[in-house]
Amino acid sequence: MTAQDTRRPGGVNQFLNAIADAGLDALRAIRGARTTERDVGVLGEELLSTRGEASGTAVAREMVTYYRELDSEGRRRFFETLATDFDVDPARILAAAKAYGERSTLEARLALARAAEAPRQKLFRRIHTAPDGGAMLVRMREDLLKLLPENSALEAVDADLRYLLKVWFNRGFLALERIDWNTPAAILERLIRYESVHEVRGWDDLRRRLAADRRCFAFFHPALPGDPVIFVEVALVRDLADSIGPLLDRDGPVLEPSLADTAIFYSINNCHDGLRGITFGNFLIKQVVVELQHELPAIERFATLSPVPGFGRWLTGTLDRLAEPLVSDADLASLRELLAGPVTPATILPLEELIMRLAAHYLLNEKREQEPLDPVARFHLRNGARLERVNWLGDPSPRGLGDSFGIMVNYLYDPRSIEKNHEAYVSGQEVVAASRVTRLLPRELRG
Repeated sequence: MTAQDTRRPGGVNQFLNAIADAGLDALRAIRGARTTERDVGVLGEELLSTRGEASGTAVAREMVTYYRELDSEGRRRFFETLATDFDVDPARILAAAKAYGERSTLEARLALARAAEAPRQKLFRRIHTAPDGGAMLVRMREDLLKLLPENSALEAVDADLRYLLKVWFNRGFLALERIDWNTPAAILERLIRYESVHEVRGWDDLRRRLAADRRCFAFFHPALPGDPVIFVEVALVRDLADSIGPLLDRDGPVLEPSLADTAIFYSINNCHDGLRGITFGNFLIKQVVVELQHELPAIERFATLSPVPGFGRWLTGTLDRLAEPLVSDADLASLRELLAGPVTPATILPLEELIMRLAAHYLLNEKREQEPLDPVARFHLRNGARLERVNWLGDPSPRGLGDSFGIMVNYLYDPRSIEKNHEAYVSGQEVVAASRVTRLLPRELRG
């Protein structure tokens, strides 16, 4: 499927609807005089037992329609039924495991695999065959994730659905497409709605982000035609950008692209909460690097201008545990005074050296299970980027000051060292950082 195909939502669904329509007669013959209840248990069992392709597609379409019409309480019961009535049979698993232990044949191994697979996985696969089935499964998981905090019994349902979505939304099925001002308006409207890093304030704002010195690329998937899975916004500039303001200024000058020597990835947005935990960004960034190298050979650097979303929360929560050599008693007193009032560019200006030092420590030394505590750092370092620079007041907006005291970071994607950095990170959680970052720390903490 080409990128252009992803803009045609009707074709595949029309084909699947035709199959489902053709299966209605066969389905009526199977059901006979009885009327199938609108219930996940009954519909689910029928969907699992139906063998014909056309009749199976017809039942899958009924299941999609049924779920679409449920209210929030009905959807909770839907998932609870999947958790209980369509779960694995422990006795069957134990019997299959015993048989495999007695004779390690291919047949016994396959029987064990079938026993270990919950029937709801097959149910999800059948739903996937319906018109809009893939999109509905993404929506189902979005609904399911909202229920998990208060219902841990649904975690097994989420594990099964997440596994299948990882398979179906494999990189091989994603089509990269550049978004520009000629892209259909429906897609542009979605970009405005999905932008979660730097709000798009209307069409004039979006037009500037799609100007000659900007690029926007998105991954599309056949299951979500005309609807991006993830997109990245890029600014073509000279030198590393250290502040987000000029990149978002709708009235700023437009640079001739051939004069740019740096591509700045300044906003990456996952578009569907139902695909949370399924990684696309690493593939997207690396493929966009290749695209830009081909289009603009003069580009020498590929880097991000990234937020540090957890820094402010970390500093506020750990203030009482900070000590020499990272901070002095006088430093702590200054920080407490700062946090006692509103944080503004004026109030933090006297603390620039201190806050930069703490930001470097947070990025380099604060860990969560041996990985950086900061989620953005984990993402880019795992992808092979280098922590290149910490920028003072890179984002002086109220949100930027609240999240990170205005700090923003450049992560450098050097095509010559991406894979080396990636291996260093995944094998030993090594944070590859430029000396200008490590020098922000006291010598005793540089590692």
